[in-house]
Amino acid sequence: MPRDFYAILALSRNATEEQIRQRFRELARQRHPDRFQGADKVRAEVEFQEITQAFNVLVDPERRRGHDLELSRPEPGATGADPRQLAKIFLQRGIKAYKDKNFFEAADSFDRATQADPGNAQAWHHLALACSQHTSWLDRAVTAIEHACEISPMNASYQKLAGRIAVLAGQPERAEQYYRAALQWGEDDPAVRQALAELSKVPKRGLFGKAS
Repeated sequence: MPRDFYAILALSRNATEEQIRQRFRELARQRHPDRFQGADKVRAEVEFQEITQAFNVLVDPERRRGHDLELSRPEPGATGADPRQLAKIFLQRGIKAYKDKNFFEAADSFDRATQADPGNAQAWHHLALACSQHTSWLDRAVTAIEHACEISPMNASYQKLAGRIAVLAGQPERAEQYYRAALQWGEDDPAVRQALAELSKVPKRGLFGKAS
């Protein structure tokens, strides 16, 4: 299975060269090894190499075309395969990568799982969880967890994660809705109630964007 360099940079496959360069600069600043120490520095070095490799391929028109062709080829044995079984395989790969704190590879695998089986709420949930590990991926995390909650609205764990991601994305009102849904469909959760208490302290926005 070829590495998806678009997933590593959290970009769509129709991203422009300028968008690729801008995203590389953002991720390079965030994951530069000099910003970390110990085990975190080792992980950052690996991720920085992946980011650099992805950038070098996608910014070169000829290499990018070759990469696009690789991604478009069906995997061996995938023709006629059960979409749910494919999604299960990608989920397993993603979970292993996530446990190893390789969030780029995890997001890539979970994204493939959602493509294989768009109705798989667990795949969308895991994709949101992986994407929430990087601030530059928050928009993608928000979209993914929305899909998970739409498919399985009575899953309290999904609603709870949706609340946390909404907070990270600066959407306190949506976060409150998700947290209340988590309490509605799940057991009483002190962490959720604490999160709601914290949200109650956030000033509400009026009609003209002013705090009220």
